[in-house]
Formats: sequence, structure tokens, C-alpha cells
Amino acid sequence: MSATAPAPITLDPRTPPIDLLPLIGPAEERTGDLPPISPAEALAYCRGLATTHYENFSVLTSLVPKHLRDDFGAIYAFCRWADDLGDETGSTPEARARSERLLAWWRTSLHECFAPEGPGPAHPVYIALRETARRHEHLTPKPFEDLIDAFVQDQRKGIASDPSTHYQTWAEVLDYCTRSANPVGRIVLTLGGHAPPEVDPANAHLYAMSDATCTGLQLINFWQDVRRDLRERDRVYIPITGPDGGPTGITPDLLKDCIDRPDDPRCRVPFIRGVRPLVDRTHEILVAGSPLPGSLDSGLRPVVWLFGAGGDAILRAVRRMGCATLWDRPRLDSTEKALLVGRAWLMKRFGASRP
Repeated sequence: MSATAPAPITLDPRTPPIDLLPLIGPAEERTGDLPPISPAEALAYCRGLATTHYENFSVLTSLVPKHLRDDFGAIYAFCRWADDLGDETGSTPEARARSERLLAWWRTSLHECFAPEGPGPAHPVYIALRETARRHEHLTPKPFEDLIDAFVQDQRKGIASDPSTHYQTWAEVLDYCTRSANPVGRIVLTLGGHAPPEVDPANAHLYAMSDATCTGLQLINFWQDVRRDLRERDRVYIPITGPDGGPTGITPDLLKDCIDRPDDPRCRVPFIRGVRPLVDRTHEILVAGSPLPGSLDSGLRPVVWLFGAGGDAILRAVRRMGCATLWDRPRLDSTEKALLVGRAWLMKRFGASRP
């Protein structure tokens, strides 16, 4: 009697990736054999993940050119899984060690995805991503490797409970952004037909503006999430010295001591005084990347503009609350989001270079 083949499964994109490890994770995390997943099922999962997970904006709206929507979905799914493998195991030393093991598995799967020969990947995200790689000849594993490197770095640096790991300088934080954020913009440009500078040097200015935009967005996320990073992840990204080389006056000990004292001027004054120059410098970086949408074709322009404009709106919200993000997390309400999306839609509708 022949064995019955396991039935295909339907993956719920609303389930956190970390909770799917017993089903589609590495062998040591799975409770059974890896189920068969067809390319169509893999793509449906990535689409669902991109449109159901919370973010300031959904990355897979009809603003994205139709021929790139599946690619955007696969890229987003890769980032979502990598991010959760690095962030959602917990903040203990044991949890960080587990994250490193999971990220090593994610890296091995990436290599299988881009390998020209062999059986190919079995994970749904990489099944979808392999098709994207086949459609875009200049897409390489490097930006994906860089992203994984950043998530591994999170397990070793910036740990609030370990002073030896603290970010000492502004330059160290910027260096982290080259791996944690800039690769995403570089992937988007490649999908849009702009080959990397090492292939076409004429595109160097586009990639420089993209790097500035992505670095700015990452920094905004740091200043927005000071409280959550400290409480939920035992992390601090505020460096000991700021952009001018002088001390920020902010240490993890200060943050821990002050996190529940929002009305104490001995807490508010040094925190605000330390964060405000970081916010000002972040604005300058974001401005340096702001011409990028106008340099792209009308298909990609509104999507790229929306991400930058969303980050700028958050940064303005940080300033409006006096940079006191240790006690309150600034966010955009539904009206503000709708206005930004509406402006992006007008760009798409009329092919404008700016709103």
C-alpha cells in the first residue's frame, strides 16, 4: 500500500510568524514534517501577510504598480519573518540565542532560494521570493544578507541590561542603519528597474537618496519607539554621544529610572535635551533623500513618496510632543494617514512628480 501524500495546507497570514515555527520552521522547531506548499499557496500567503499586518501603511496597496505587487509581497514577507525571528523570541539571553539560531536557519534558506541549482526552498516566503529573483536579474542575495546581519546584531548590541553592548556613537547607529534599513530601499529600486551602482554607476545618485530616506525612516522609528524598545525588547538605540560628538546625556540607566516618571523635570529635561538634536539631524537626513520620488517613473514614485512622507509626518509628531517619546509613542491617526494616501493617489492619477 502506498503512503498517502500529506495534504496541502492553508497558512493564515494573521498568525504571527513565530507561532508558525512548529509547522514551517527549522527541523528542531517543527512538530512534524514540512507540509507541501505550492507556488500559488506561497504567493497567497505573502500577499496576505503584506496586507494584514499592522504598519503605518500597508505596503501592498493598489498604489504599487500591478506588475510589481507580487514582488513587493514577497519582499515584505521576507522582512516580516526576519524581523520577527529577531524580535519576538523574547529578551533573555536564552531568547537571544534562540533568535540567532533561527536567523542562521533563515540565512541558509536564503542561500537555497538564490541557488541556481538544487531542489529549491521549501518555506513559502522563499518559494515566492525565488520567483521574484528570477524576474529581476539584478536582484542578488546581498541586501537580504545585510538585513539578516542587522537582526543578528540586535542580539548582541544595544542591549539595555548589558552596558558593554551600548551604542557609543552616532556613527555606530548610522552604520547599523546601512544593514537594517538601507537594503530595503535598494531592493525597491532594483525591482523598479534601476540596477545597483556596481552594475550601472549612473544610478549612484538614486541609491544615495534611497539610503538617506531609509536611514531617516529607521532613525525616526528609534526615536518613536524608545519606550517600547526598552520595555519589550531590552534595547536602546540612543547613542552615548550625539551627531556633534558631544554626550547626549542619555544612558539606559537614566531611561529605566525615568520611564515611569513622566512629570519629573529631572527626567524630562535631560531626555528631551538629549533627543532633540538627534531628531533635528534625522530631519536633515530625510531631507537629503526627499528628491528621490521625483527622479523615479510615475509607477514607483507615489509609493516611494508615501513612505518618506509618512516618516516625515511621524517626525513632526515627535517634535509636536516635545520629543518626550519615553512616555508616549507618537503615531498618525486615521485622518492623517488618509490624507497622505490621498495625496499619493493624486500623484498616481495625474503622473505628478510631487503632490
